[in-house]
Amino acid sequence: MPNTGSFNNKLSRRVLIYILLCSSILSLTSTAIQLYAAYQDGLSALDQQFDNIETSYSQPLSTSLWDFNEPLVVQQLEGIVRLPGIHFAKITTSFGKNYQVGNENVVADKYVEYPLNFVANEIGLLAVSADFNDIYDDLWQQAGFVLVAEAIKTFIVAFFIMFIVHWFITRHIYFITDYSLNLKGHNLDTPLTLPNRGSKKDELDDLADAINNMRLALKEDIIKLEEAENALISLNGELEIKVYDRTSLLASSNQQLQQSLDDLTLAKDKLVQSEKMASLGQLVAGVAHEVNTPLGICVTSITAIKEKIDQLSEAISSENLTKSQLSSTLVLLAEYQRIIERSLNKAVDLIRGFKSVAVEQHTDPEISINLLQHVNDVVNTVKTLFKQKKYTINISVDEHFNLITFPSAWNQILTNFLTNSHIHGFEGRQTGQIDIKFTHSKNFLTLKYSDDGKGLSKDIKKRIFDPFVTTKRGQGGSGLGMNIVFNLVHTKLGGTIKIEDTPVGCTFIVKAPIQHTNKPS
Repeated sequence: MPNTGSFNNKLSRRVLIYILLCSSILSLTSTAIQLYAAYQDGLSALDQQFDNIETSYSQPLSTSLWDFNEPLVVQQLEGIVRLPGIHFAKITTSFGKNYQVGNENVVADKYVEYPLNFVANEIGLLAVSADFNDIYDDLWQQAGFVLVAEAIKTFIVAFFIMFIVHWFITRHIYFITDYSLNLKGHNLDTPLTLPNRGSKKDELDDLADAINNMRLALKEDIIKLEEAENALISLNGELEIKVYDRTSLLASSNQQLQQSLDDLTLAKDKLVQSEKMASLGQLVAGVAHEVNTPLGICVTSITAIKEKIDQLSEAISSENLTKSQLSSTLVLLAEYQRIIERSLNKAVDLIRGFKSVAVEQHTDPEISINLLQHVNDVVNTVKTLFKQKKYTINISVDEHFNLITFPSAWNQILTNFLTNSHIHGFEGRQTGQIDIKFTHSKNFLTLKYSDDGKGLSKDIKKRIFDPFVTTKRGQGGSGLGMNIVFNLVHTKLGGTIKIEDTPVGCTFIVKAPIQHTNKPS
């Protein structure tokens, strides 16, 4: 590792900075204390000077003033001004004479007045002014000397501390670091030995011992890892052979499962188609029965018309036709005509509705329809299955609402709902109520279908849309009706279907996206 033997490294620089910082703080604190003490000594010395002036100069000055010895007075004042810190002295006599020595303009930091008395008579007043400039000058000189001395001492101490720290600690740390960086798998047998160590062990020797223990443990772990790796290679070889064998068996099993799945799918499709055909067959039988009644009435009416026409022709031929006979015959013929027209219209409506339902169950066009008309066609067609029952079917649809959708899907959904209500919900009953309500908002069409039948158990509700779930197992029920509805709603209409919990009967909610149109096709 570079620079391990010098002070040019981060740790040495950091230690040096901390030592200098702490030493500087201590030196500044010590200097400040010393300067404060010197300042207090200077003030005490100045106070002593003022005390000396009072004791040593007051009486001589009073005598000189009493003798009117002015030269001696001035000489004594000059002696006062020459004292350290004293810069101005002034005497004001009671007989109007003033004497002063020194600079009168100096700003006085201390000013003291002393009365001058001679034989109990006050003959004047001595005023003395002093400043602290001499004290400050001495403090600056002393501060400079102390700071220089402290700085030299700090650097010398820091140098020796750095040398000691480097010699006893830092260089060994870098030696340990260099050893750790160069420790590899091929040189784990080389122990860590610190150079130039004494006989007594310390924390660095403990650190070296810990690294050596870690080196030995790492060596043992590498040996164990190599053994485990060899065992793993051997195990992988055996595992590859087993995987190959299992893969072959799995491929064979998958092929058989796929064939079984294809067979089940085909069987399911056939069952679904059979269910649809069975439903269509029931519709055909019901519609055929319904159509047979109006057609029979038409045949009977036509036979009666033929008889009346033959009687009328015979009366005309024999010239026995009377006006009353002609009038009665025409009234009867008109009545037969109305009966035939009503019967044919009923048959036409039945056939049209059946054609719409039957044809759309086998084709999948997406066309525009009037929803109310389409629902009525489906309901009228399916009602032929329970003609003998007295069910009340309430239809709530906006008569002006047109949309583009798959009519065949809605045919099958409504047909299965109505058929289930008839076969399961109203079993053993002659009456029942069915509500079919369509609403639309935000490009979604919602169908709410409900009846007041006997409802479903909780177990059947959970699995109602699963294939082959029926309450008529063994009685002709295939269990595919609601599964067909579920697939139509999700795959063809792209919507959702759910069954709601109601106290009576069953309620289904179908919601599917729609496209609006203006005119039905």
